[in-house]
Amino acid sequence: MAWISVWLIFLSSPIKDLADGRHTVSATVLGSLGLAVFVACYLILVFRYTTKVLERGRLHAAFGLLLLLAAVLSFSFGDPWLGLFVYVSVSAGVVLPLRASVWIIPGVTLLMILIGLRDDGLGDLIASLGLITFMVGYAMSGVRQLIRTMIQLRQARATVAQLAANEERLRLARDLHDLLGHSLSLITLKSELAGRMLPDHPDKAGKEVADIERVSRQALVDVREAVSGYRRRTLAGELAGARTALAAAGIEADVPLEPPAGLPAEEAEAALAWALREAVTNVVRHSSARRCTVAFAARQTLAGPLLELSVEDDGVGGSGAAAGNGLTGLAERVEAVGGVLETGPAARRGFRLAARVPLTEAPVGSPS
Repeated sequence: MAWISVWLIFLSSPIKDLADGRHTVSATVLGSLGLAVFVACYLILVFRYTTKVLERGRLHAAFGLLLLLAAVLSFSFGDPWLGLFVYVSVSAGVVLPLRASVWIIPGVTLLMILIGLRDDGLGDLIASLGLITFMVGYAMSGVRQLIRTMIQLRQARATVAQLAANEERLRLARDLHDLLGHSLSLITLKSELAGRMLPDHPDKAGKEVADIERVSRQALVDVREAVSGYRRRTLAGELAGARTALAAAGIEADVPLEPPAGLPAEEAEAALAWALREAVTNVVRHSSARRCTVAFAARQTLAGPLLELSVEDDGVGGSGAAAGNGLTGLAERVEAVGGVLETGPAARRGFRLAARVPLTEAPVGSPS
């Protein structure tokens, strides 16, 4: 809308020409009507066809009407109306296919120059206006391509997210089948066997029932372990979530694409992932920041090597105004894997959260 609306400044010349009273009443009425139709046609073209699939018949008819109105009005009312060709050039760049706009934009510029040459002494005006008409058409072609590329990227991102969700469902289905298929089949067979043995051999039936109990308990343990694995937070997943959350909040995000090599144990990685999630949530909700930086650093201490995660924003510091349940629980989670959580003001302004966890196994509760 900003790119399209900025060019409305060229309407000042024809409006001033109509308001000066240099024309007859009928000419002023016709000029006003023609200008209103021209503007309506222009707005319909650029707002309707910039991001949508082209409807060739209506598109060509609307663009032809726009070009005809610009030529007739500028030829009839004089040089103050030559600026209408800028709108025609913008429309050509925005709505026409690139292969067509490449030669239509120079044609529109040439038509504007030919009409303007009727009056002597307009060389400088025609030269500057011709350059604007020529350049703005190609500029808007680039803007149109950028807008459509952004739309395609958003659609591709949504498709990737959907495919990832489908893949996760398939993985869950495969894991459940592998975990429970054999166990449930075995339970079914032993249940049928125990039922047949029960009248004549109750002792053997009892052993089968005991086996059923053992298999079912093991299946329950397997399911719990699988669910724990699904629930475990990973740095790779939280980094992707952080980029999405910060972008949605309009915050400039300096976030690594991938976690660093040589990650700590699963429990320590999960603690860092929770720290990243909590920190980014606080930045989005409370900081009013314009920029957020996420960084990793490997540090060597007397207690052993550490991996440090830092999340820093340039906001008002509201995310660290008080240690709420989120930060308190997060500190306990980091300390449980032998790490340390630090929160406080950033170096210049804003808030900084730093979580350090050992890269090797550390005794539970021993801060590094």
